[in-house]
Amino acid sequence: MKEIAPFTQAVIDNIEQVIIGKRPIIERLLVALLCEGHILLEDVPGTGKTMLARALAISLGIDFKRVQCTPDLLPNDITGVSIYDQREQAFRFMQGPAFTNILLADEINRATPRTQSALLEAMGERQITADGTTYTLERPFLVIATQNPIEYEGTFPLPEAQLDRFFMQLSLGYLDEETENQMLLNLQRTHPIDGLRQVVDGTRIPELAQQVWEVHVDETVRQYVVRLVQATRTHADFANGASPRGTLALYRAAQAYAAMQGRDYVLPDDVKLLAPDILPHRCMVNPESALRGISADLTLSKLIKSTPLNIGKLNER
Repeated sequence: MKEIAPFTQAVIDNIEQVIIGKRPIIERLLVALLCEGHILLEDVPGTGKTMLARALAISLGIDFKRVQCTPDLLPNDITGVSIYDQREQAFRFMQGPAFTNILLADEINRATPRTQSALLEAMGERQITADGTTYTLERPFLVIATQNPIEYEGTFPLPEAQLDRFFMQLSLGYLDEETENQMLLNLQRTHPIDGLRQVVDGTRIPELAQQVWEVHVDETVRQYVVRLVQATRTHADFANGASPRGTLALYRAAQAYAAMQGRDYVLPDDVKLLAPDILPHRCMVNPESALRGISADLTLSKLIKSTPLNIGKLNER
């Protein structure tokens, strides 16, 4: 487990040569990677979503492919297609871009629901079925999907089932004045991505992901995770709360984050820190509450403050 902290630190430091001022987001990205989860990046154009995915792939030294989602994109354009080989007198399967380690699905909400669903099996089962044959995807396999939250013309909103497949939903946001000024200085000659180099062996991710399971989670912290998720299912502002998949995601994320900090145990603060990135996109706000300006993020922040933690029992241990 001692290998996880220096491994992730090297990746974070390397990515920060390209993406500056966004260390918390880069850390969340590494948490998802250690948990072999998938990321939904929702932000306005030009904030560095594609560059972040490229920098991660280069730092890990693993395969990276990008798909630009459009309404005419077909499922076969992602998974692959069988073509007839006249020389062999047989059909041969041509792998699509989903056969990679990191797949960037840019503007995923511009693809039709049929095409969006082509990613469901790959994201959930790490396999693709085509023409009756199942192909196992190599690990690590990470889908980073992006979408624009302010432009909805010609888009197809992701259904709840697919949203739940994403381990985290993140937003890079704008840079502050000082950081944006530093960005211009960094871009005076060549783009930092051009000089970025591999710093770790990305093929070790599955091995490190297995080690994450060894991080200790006290019974009190585990109960707090469950209690927090249960609270989203009973709150009046939510029509639907987070799923059991969300419970597992929050539990695993807390373990991964603790390991990245060099600890072999999870703190309640780890859970509180990561819950806003893991639970809100799994919760559906009531229409009446939405009209009053209440969002899933706002409601969850209140639940984090109000959900009790048995501190006395934790201190006893």
